[in-house]
Parts: sequence; C-alpha cells; structure tokens
Amino acid sequence: MKLIEVKNILNATVFTNHSDDYLANVEVNQACGADLMSDVLAYVKDKGLLLTGLMNLQVIRTAEMMDINSICFVRGKKPSQDLIDLANDTNLVLLGTENPLYVSCGKLYNNGLIC
Repeated sequence: MKLIEVKNILNATVFTNHSDDYLANVEVNQACGADLMSDVLAYVKDKGLLLTGLMNLQVIRTAEMMDINSICFVRGKKPSQDLIDLANDTNLVLLGTENPLYVSCGKLYNNGLIC
C-alpha cells in the first residue's frame, strides 16, 4: 500500500515536509500499532508504518533502526518541533490522526494492510 493511501484512510495530517507526490511513491508493507518500543524491535520489518501514541525521540530512533519509513501518531497527538526536525533530518514521514490506535489499525487492516 502506498503511504498516500494510509493518509487518506486515516484522514491523517502530515507533520513533516513531505508532499502528497512523495507519499504516493512510498511503499508501506505492514503496520505495527504499539506504544512499547521493545515490541516494535521484536516484530517490525522494513518499510513499515508505526502507529503509536508515544511522543518522544526514542520513537524516531527506533524507526531508524528498524527501517520504518513512517510513523502515525494516534488520538490527535501532535509531535513537538524537535520530533519533526529529527524526522525531517532522517527522511521519516510523520503523520497524525484523530483515531485511536485500535480503530486506526482496524481501518488499515480492512483496506488490506497487514497489521
């Protein structure tokens, strides 16, 4: 699934400096909904989307280690400028949705993305 589809399904906002044209070329192979970064380290594979409510720099660093290309913050949370700057520096897409974690994962699963 392309990241632009994820954005549309979740009615998400893009916080980083990535255009819709860029999102249309980013492939997402799976999604992972987690607030424990140890779970992310254990289960996520490359080209993944991380859905989380956790808002700290470790989320970005974990995504870097696991070749995750995008993070979607749930429950209407908005990242700090420090998070946005670090994500831009590492070419990581940050999204945000008003949906809770469970609903977000369900919507993506119903549209064919493995969670």
